[in-house]
Formats: sequence, C-alpha cells, structure tokens
Amino acid sequence: MGPKAKKTGNKKKKINKAERLKQIQEEEEKRLKDEEEARLKYEKEELERLEMERIEREKWCQLEEKDLQRRNEELEELYLLEGCFPEAEKLKRETRLLAQQASTLADLDTGNMEKIIRDENITLYLWANLKKNPRYKSIRFSETQVGFEIPRILAASDIALRVLHTHYDHVSPLRHIPKPTEEEPTTLETEILKEELEDVETAISTEDQKESKPEESGSKLIHEEEIKVEQQSNIEVQMNFADEESEAVKGELEMKLFSETVSAAHLLQIENAPEMPLAFEDNEVDICQFTTLGGIYHLDILELPPQCKPAKGWMIVEILKEGLQKYTYPPETTEDLEAENAFPPVEVTLRVHDNVMFFEDPMVVRWNAEDQHWTTDGISNISYEQKERLITFSLETFGPVTLIQDTHINMPYRSWELRPLDVNQVLLTVTTVFTEIQIHIKENVCMLSSIKLQDIKEDFPILEGKWMTSFCFINALKEAGLNIFPTGHSHFYVSANNKIPLVEVKAYRQMALLSSAFAFGWSKWNLECTSSKVVFKVKEHLAEEWPENPNWDLLLFTGDRAQMLKINEESEAFSEALKEETEFHSTLYHMVKDFASKEAMEKIRSSDCQSLACVCQMLLSTRLLSYS
Repeated sequence: MGPKAKKTGNKKKKINKAERLKQIQEEEEKRLKDEEEARLKYEKEELERLEMERIEREKWCQLEEKDLQRRNEELEELYLLEGCFPEAEKLKRETRLLAQQASTLADLDTGNMEKIIRDENITLYLWANLKKNPRYKSIRFSETQVGFEIPRILAASDIALRVLHTHYDHVSPLRHIPKPTEEEPTTLETEILKEELEDVETAISTEDQKESKPEESGSKLIHEEEIKVEQQSNIEVQMNFADEESEAVKGELEMKLFSETVSAAHLLQIENAPEMPLAFEDNEVDICQFTTLGGIYHLDILELPPQCKPAKGWMIVEILKEGLQKYTYPPETTEDLEAENAFPPVEVTLRVHDNVMFFEDPMVVRWNAEDQHWTTDGISNISYEQKERLITFSLETFGPVTLIQDTHINMPYRSWELRPLDVNQVLLTVTTVFTEIQIHIKENVCMLSSIKLQDIKEDFPILEGKWMTSFCFINALKEAGLNIFPTGHSHFYVSANNKIPLVEVKAYRQMALLSSAFAFGWSKWNLECTSSKVVFKVKEHLAEEWPENPNWDLLLFTGDRAQMLKINEESEAFSEALKEETEFHSTLYHMVKDFASKEAMEKIRSSDCQSLACVCQMLLSTRLLSYS
C-alpha cells in the first residue's frame, strides 16, 4: 500500500489577542450603536405618540367644549321634535276612546257620532256609524263641508271614518342631492393664496423658535451683555414691527381666502344640475316638478270597537287587546265578479288649508306605501270650489293623500324691481303671471310686504308683518305656495334665460353693494343678449317717494366690464352701442360712480354689511337675471 494522502482542508487562521480585543470592541460598539439607535427610535416614537395623544386630547376638549355650548339648544330642539311621539299616541288614544264612547256621544238627529278636535298643527275628524242605516250615505261634519259619500255596503257596516289632517308634510321623502364624483377643483388664485398663507405661518413659527431658543454658550450671554441699551431697544422695535407686519399679512391672506370661499359658495348656490332627476314610474309624482301644500290628510276606515253599556250604575266596555283595527276596503279577496260595482270608490270632500295659496286647481295624490312615493292612480272626478276652498274627489283606496301644485308655476317672472327704502332697507318686487310679490328687506331679516292677485291686494296674515331670517323666509314662502326660488333642476322645467353662473353671481353681489342708493329693474333686452352678458335698468334713488315714471338708464355687464347703453326700453332693436359721454369700467360700482351724487356714494360706503348680505342672498335665491 502507498503512503496516505494528506488532508487538504482549510485550516482556521488563528486570531491573536489584539485582533480578538479589536473584534470584541467593534461588536461592543455596534451593540451600543444599535442600542442607541433603538433608544432614539423609541424616544422618537414615544414623542410622536405623546404628541398625537396631546393633539387628540386637545381636539377632544374642543369637541366637548363645543358640545357643552350647544347642548341646551340641541336638547330643546330634540324635545320639540320628539313631541310628535306623545302627540301620535295621544291621537290614537283619543280616537280609541271616542270610538268606544261613540254610543254615548251620538247625535240626536242622526243617531251617529261625529267629533272634531282642533290643535295648532292638526285637525281630527271622527265619525262612527252607530245606526247602520244603508240609506244614510252622505256624511258632513257639523259647521264644515268636510265629509264623505259612502257606498251602501259601508253605510250598513260597523265602521268609523277618520280624517287626521296634519298641517305639515312629514310623509314626502327628502330630495336626493347627488354627491360630486370628484373633488371640486380649486381655483388657481385660491391655491396661490393658500401657499402664501402657509409661507407666512412658517416664517412666523421660525421667528418664534429663534426667539425661544436658549443660548448655547456663555460667550453669547457675555456678548449680549456688552450690547448697548439703544441697540437692544432698536432690535426690539424692529422685531415687534416685523411681528405686527407678519400678523397683518397673515390676516389679509386669511381674509382673501375666506372671501374666495364665500364666492365659491355663492357660485355653487346657483349652479344648474347637469342631469334630470331619476326616471319616474307611471303615475309617480316628480317631487322636483311638484310641491305638496297644505299638509297631509290621513284618511282611514276603522272597525267600530265594542261600545260602552250601562249596567247598574256602571259603564262596561270590552277593551280589545289589539286596539283599533283598520277596515279593509275594498276587500283583498272577493268572489263577486262585479266587485267594482259592489265596492265603488268613496267620494271625499276636504277643505284646503287657509295658509296656502293655489294659483290653479290643486292636484290630488295619494301615498303609495309599498313603493314609497306619491302617485295619481286610484283618484278620479276631482273638482275644486275656489271661494269655499273645498276639493272633492273619488278615492279607491284609503290612506294618506295630499294636494300638489307645480313648483314653477310662478316662473319665469314677468318683471322685477329692487329699490332702496330707508337706511339699510330695500324693497324687492317680483311680478309673475299670477301675482305680484313684494319683499321688504331690513338689515338681516325679511318680511312679506304685500301680495297682489290680478292687481287686487290679498290678505295673507300667516306671513304679512312677520320678520324672519332669509332662509326661514324662503322656506315659509315655499310652504305657502309662493315659490319664486329656482333650484338646480328648475331649468329642466322652465324656459329660462340661463346666464353664465360666474357673470350672474358677480352681478348679484355688486347690485347688493349698491342697493342702498340705487334702484335696479328688469329689462326686456336681457333676453336679447348672449348668456355671457346681462342687461338691467339702473337709477339713483335717495328720495322717500318713488316717482311714477322713473328715468332709467340701461346697463350691460359681462362680469369683467360694465357699460352704459345708448338704447332704452322703447328702442326698436338691441344694440351694445356705448352711451355718449360714458366709459367702460371693470365693476358696477365704478360705473355708477361716474354719475352718482356724493350723498349716494356716502350711503353706499356706510351700508350695514348684514343688510347687504341679506339682499345678496335674496338675489341669489330668486335668480332674477336668468328666470325673468
């Protein structure tokens, strides 16, 4: 055998003591470094966590403080809203008690029971059929014309008829407002203002940090002590001036940004919806086209409960566990082949509420509980007596019914006029096909001054003489049937003279600013110009009395340019020719300034801001330049 082969494996290099110590030292340094990094990371995370907790605590405290400030107001409002629950139970109880005691309350002439209960917000009519006389089919509640013409089958049945009239609409669904699919783009000017405001805030915070930063070394302290008193005072003055200047710039930028936000809100208020509302089924009422007026009439046929019976000085009555039950009419199933003749519709006569105004015969609709919408089917033979305010119709199925009117019946307007009355007071007159509405605006509230139908002044005590904020006033007019306030969908239902929204908003804002000393009015030439231009009449007015034949000037405005027109209302054709001895201006204010008196300009400058905002809100809500 040959010699054994030598192993060729790598031998580990021996580490001397110095290298070993160096390695241990490096490992120790790395460990310390890792520990330091971990400690710094932990401290950073802990500081961030504490800062987040502090911010959350501050937010929480602010929310709690805000909640406490408005808690009483919210609880009072909730209390008023929750009043509907006991009110509903009270009505149920009163109906049940009246129905059970019907025999003791029977009328001596007819032998049946009838009762009317009135409240501020509701009226309850109840009739109980005690005699069950098939010939007694005409029912009229005493001192009213409200009632029914019931078929023979109901006249011979144990039933009670109930009309619960709530003077408000709590049935109609709220209108769906689609959310924008994308975030609203901000204007370039708004973005620039935001960036400038952020830069100013950063600069101010940097200055504060520099002032609060402690001195790093004692040499700086010694150096500061050597500075002269005069130099210190000069530096302090300069720093205070710089701070004041920074705060002033910041405040100015914030005001500009807020002004941009208000302008954007005004623009959004008159923006037209791009699409029609959702498609409606047959006979379904379009709630964007029609408005419910006068509240809801809940019509019910009830099964007459067991009556009270006297026995040895006691009144005995059987109380049904399930309470009052509705009587199904017509029956859901019937073997009668001539069911339509056997169960004919019931004729109903209702009185229209005094606090609403119909300019045409009202339409009657009923609530479809299954599909949750108002519908016109199942209602026929509608007739309306305007003087007596009585409406009669035939109803196939009982349930909630209401009266509706075209939302845009007073649109487009025939003319309009805005003129000053007194200090911070103006009168807005809107003339429609049916009526002339005068709105008195005083400081930050509005009032219905008068309403005329066919040149005859009508009394409307529910609104006349009552001052309200602009939003409450607008809602009150809508609920009364005096709707002169277009919505985003109105241009689909009205032949409108739509103007570019930005031009319209600028015109309304600047008209409001001048409204304390200048009158404005409708011009027929507004229809002749393009959508990027508006034309209206203007006149300085400082006197207490309004002249019979005012001398108007015509003004054309594009949003960026204002000019006086050479033509007048009696001219044969429209022309944009400039009036002699007048010039172009960028705003309405500077346009009227050319011919305005000193008194007028002084009155404009001293106007109350709340009054001007209220006038602007009313102009934006009526959209006179697009809907007349």
